Amino acid sequence: MEFYLRYEGRLKSKGSSTIGEKHAIRKHFHPQLKRLWEYSPLREATEFLNPSSRLCVIEKIGGVDFVPLVTSKLQLRCELDILMLQPQPITKVIYGGDIDNRLKTLFDALAMPNEAQLPSDTAASEPIYCLLQDDSLVTSVQVRSDKLLDGRNPNQVFLCIRVSVIAGEPILRHLDIGRPE
Repeated sequence: MEFYLRYEGRLKSKGSSTIGEKHAIRKHFHPQLKRLWEYSPLREATEFLNPSSRLCVIEKIGGVDFVPLVTSKLQLRCELDILMLQPQPITKVIYGGDIDNRLKTLFDALAMPNEAQLPSDTAASEPIYCLLQDDSLVTSVQVRSDKLLDGRNPNQVFLCIRVSVIAGEPILRHLDIGRPE
């Protein structure tokens, strides 16, 4: 399965980003990932969201339900191809923090938090959809950086992330692993 996620906003380096900032990025991806579950093949995979199913991916952390797409339970992995556009000249790719630490912030935001990474005031009436159970499930990353030409705030980036989900075992063979309709 392949799909795209987008993000527009601040992306600080791991050392300078707070738990709340990472969770805000996680919540930015939530509606995109929730909508993905409305399309094939996920639409047909109702057992993944059924708490009585052994294949249920919903996990409770700090009283909040999280729905990761890429999980070890389903023996899935993913590859990420990231286009990072930023208002600074391309030679200043380290503006706002070096690129690898900014990517660590992004990976933290794409993954479910542990209890220590969940803001204490987090309350959700519905599950929070996220990409990863754990960022160790990312097996390949490609990053390209270029100039964003619309004169935005120099602290903001625009990310276009192509996600390729890879089934490691035959657990998903009965599903059509194609593009969402």
